[in-house]
Amino acid sequence: MQPFGCIMPCVIADADKVFKALADPSRRRLLDMLHADNGQTLGELCEHLDMTRQAVTKHLLLLEAANLVVVVWRGREKLHYLNPMPISQIFDRWVGKYERRRVRALADLKKALEEKKDG
Repeated sequence: MQPFGCIMPCVIADADKVFKALADPSRRRLLDMLHADNGQTLGELCEHLDMTRQAVTKHLLLLEAANLVVVVWRGREKLHYLNPMPISQIFDRWVGKYERRRVRALADLKKALEEKKDG
């Protein structure tokens, strides 16, 4: 079950927090783990990492502050879910707009080559 907060759009008011969170390989590993199996507890995440619980907790708190991880309580369990929206927004802002130009240039090149071949 996905928490409602994971599907709602969010605004990247603090893109710096997202970039800082993504800059650390341990935090990227945590995001990869949640991508593979969303909704894990701290204990489940720690099983696959060579870090103390305190270190994992600190990384998760930073990911939460960047809105990359959303927490849902199920009874006494704290489940961690990946929120891909900030990454998508970073992609749109910092990658997508540059990619669109390249795709457009390739489409124009294809069209020009096809016109040259036909004409």
